[in-house]
Amino acid sequence: MNICVFLSAADLDDRYTRPAREFAELLGRGGHTLVWGGSESGLMKVVADGVQEAGGRLVGVSVDFLAAKARENADEMVIAKDLAERKALLLAKSDAVVIMVGGTGTLDEATEILELKKHGKTGKPVVLLNSDGFYDGLKEQFRRMEDEGFLPVPLTDLVFFAEEPVGALAYLEESQGTE
Repeated sequence: MNICVFLSAADLDDRYTRPAREFAELLGRGGHTLVWGGSESGLMKVVADGVQEAGGRLVGVSVDFLAAKARENADEMVIAKDLAERKALLLAKSDAVVIMVGGTGTLDEATEILELKKHGKTGKPVVLLNSDGFYDGLKEQFRRMEDEGFLPVPLTDLVFFAEEPVGALAYLEESQGTE
């Protein structure tokens, strides 16, 4: 399976890098391919290293203004002209999406895939890996949106919340072939 991971390129605390590394190793050992933002920095590097060391493939999609930070030894690297093209390429090259901890860029990517699912434009499984409760507030907001009628489909049809990496990958593997 080609698994797109949206996540931060920042250097982060162990409470975030440990589960990211664990997920990456599971992904690589499972024979899956990481599709990611292509960066050789921060959490993106941690995940790419983990996947590659565990035998998985790396497909990066960087963007023109960040091309200097792109990983050189990826199996495939594409340089997009802008962030919109990057998101489109990341989604086109993947079978499933995992959202890890991140900032505004990660949130932008996450809401785009959820909007596409809401409108039936994709059936790709989406997992939000809630490391150390990072997305507890977002989960609460999504539930409020559902409860108050802002989501035309059940929240469980849009995203699966996983607290641990093993649960995230298990959900994706169980969902394989559902698109």
